[in-house]
Amino acid sequence: MRRILIVGAGQSGLQLALSLQAEGYDVTVMSARTPDEIRRGWVMSTQAMFGQALRTERIYGLDLWQRETPQIEGLHVSLSAPPGQRALRIPCPIDEPAQSTDQRVKMAAWLELFEERGGTIHYQGVTTSDLDGLTALGRYDLTIVAAGKGDLVGVFDRDPARSPYSAPQRGLAVAYVHGMTPDPLWPVPHVSFNAVPGLGELFVMPTYTLSGPADILFWEAIPGGPLDLWQERRDPGEHLKLTLDLAREYTPWIYERCTNVELTDGRATLSGRYTPSVRRPVAQLPSGGLAFGMADVVVANDPITGQGSNTAAKCAGAYLEAILANGDRPFDQAWMEQMFEWFWESTGRHVTDWTNAMLQPLPEHVQAILGTAAGNETVARRFGNGFSDPSDFENWFMAPDKAQAYLASVPSA
Repeated sequence: MRRILIVGAGQSGLQLALSLQAEGYDVTVMSARTPDEIRRGWVMSTQAMFGQALRTERIYGLDLWQRETPQIEGLHVSLSAPPGQRALRIPCPIDEPAQSTDQRVKMAAWLELFEERGGTIHYQGVTTSDLDGLTALGRYDLTIVAAGKGDLVGVFDRDPARSPYSAPQRGLAVAYVHGMTPDPLWPVPHVSFNAVPGLGELFVMPTYTLSGPADILFWEAIPGGPLDLWQERRDPGEHLKLTLDLAREYTPWIYERCTNVELTDGRATLSGRYTPSVRRPVAQLPSGGLAFGMADVVVANDPITGQGSNTAAKCAGAYLEAILANGDRPFDQAWMEQMFEWFWESTGRHVTDWTNAMLQPLPEHVQAILGTAAGNETVARRFGNGFSDPSDFENWFMAPDKAQAYLASVPSA
């Protein structure tokens, strides 16, 4: 039986661990926190997972919150014009419902499920020195690092050819709340994407958290601008007040839904920033051992397109497929590099190109697409479905000539 070590207990690491376990592999997981510590901790993400990514979980029965989690039916895109006026509104239905489950709920339950099924978990943080020792022992056939937010990321070299940014492109501020009212213009559960050109974006998404259904308010602020007020962590109450104050000024149609909101719990806020980066997938450690990076260890994009958990789930699915196909052959450096390139070409490249483009001022052809989508559900639906399958954007959204050809081919609404 092949033995695999996975360092990190997030979306990608635990999904892969549970999937490999179901396929009969001997899997060990290293987690910095226990399930109870995760449940008592701060929120970790703003996950909104779309159809393709959710299917990778459902194959192995990991969608444990299907009945409790709000079924997201689309995206509602709004462009703001000063002073706080809505200049454009685009409801974008999607073909398959999306879902958002608080990772404190999800990762704690997945850790417990992995242990219940006989998996081995070591609850401890892992340093670079620890990782070096683990790979040197030869105990595992394959060591995978799935801890994308810790110090271990540093053992994977940045790929400058695939990483155009050398600094954070947004300041991030998240609050989980109860008490939001439905959108009167589109009352179905949806992700609301509110762009304030030149300043940033406010996202609103329904989620399922420790205390039941809730909503996430998520500001993305262009560094140095008037929305960029979270350089240091704020008290949760102050954080929420600032979130709402900015909504009142820049997106009043969202603020009107927030007159009775309150934080879901005492650790329902998150703030920070990071530099979007693509890293090389193989780390050669001082002792000569190899570690294989996955998900946001090697492809870390800004959350403006909501692809973090989606990419992590797809990466877990792709790595699972490659591990199973490799049989008894060695997991050597050539295999790791070939595997990552396949994942990059099938998924990572499309997400990265699209996300990096959305961080910049919208070019004329994208403005034309959104303007058409406002009155044409065919275009709006294709844009919404791209959040599930970003590879489609290459066919019509990313280049002016393709956008022009596509818009010319779509019947008028």
